[in-house]
Amino acid sequence: MGLFTEIKEDFSNAYKNDPALNSRLDFLFNYPGVWAVAWYRVAHRLYNANFKRIARIIMGITQIMTNIDIHPAAKIGKRVFIDHGTGVVIGETAVVEDDVLIYQGVTLGGVSLTHGKRHPTIKQGVVIGAGAKVLGNIEIGEHAKIGANSVVVKPVPDCSTAIGIPAHVIEKGRCKDPFMHNMLPDINKEMFEYLLKRVAVLEHILVKDNKEVLEQDLELEQIYDSFIKSMKN
Repeated sequence: MGLFTEIKEDFSNAYKNDPALNSRLDFLFNYPGVWAVAWYRVAHRLYNANFKRIARIIMGITQIMTNIDIHPAAKIGKRVFIDHGTGVVIGETAVVEDDVLIYQGVTLGGVSLTHGKRHPTIKQGVVIGAGAKVLGNIEIGEHAKIGANSVVVKPVPDCSTAIGIPAHVIEKGRCKDPFMHNMLPDINKEMFEYLLKRVAVLEHILVKDNKEVLEQDLELEQIYDSFIKSMKN
């Protein structure tokens, strides 16, 4: 696929991914993510043709104009959409495959100062929520979803949802479900609720040797074991 065909496809993809886009004027002034990817494609071609300094200058100017930092050596596939885009950083050895959706504040960064592959690989169809940090040479599987403000330092399987700091996989095998941030569970809240219930049960045991209370305690213990196992996966 030629350069201008790729850029044209990026422009068309913006209309597909954002229902708020109503006019070409909006597109011109309010979609820095699309323009950043378009200029990246030009700079990437120049970088691969060994015009590395020119490529870095282009992306430096693009960063000033869009507040999006993409290294021209990164590999970005087709129809990648950066929504809003402010604060997005994509490192030198990052790989972003086709049809990936990235929200504002996302970092695809490295954790090593050595040369070689040190940034993540984002497979096809991934959705990365606002403010998420994906760090290191790890792979985010196809159609996986990363919750907003999560810090991902371990691989995420295909069709999974990962949330938290550090991120944990909470759902698997749900490729086609829409990514609804408001439906993600609050892991910390669930843990605190467990602890409060646990303390209440123990208080009852101390007061009275009650068979019913002991059964409740056993049930809570099973819930806790399931919770720990899910965190280790």
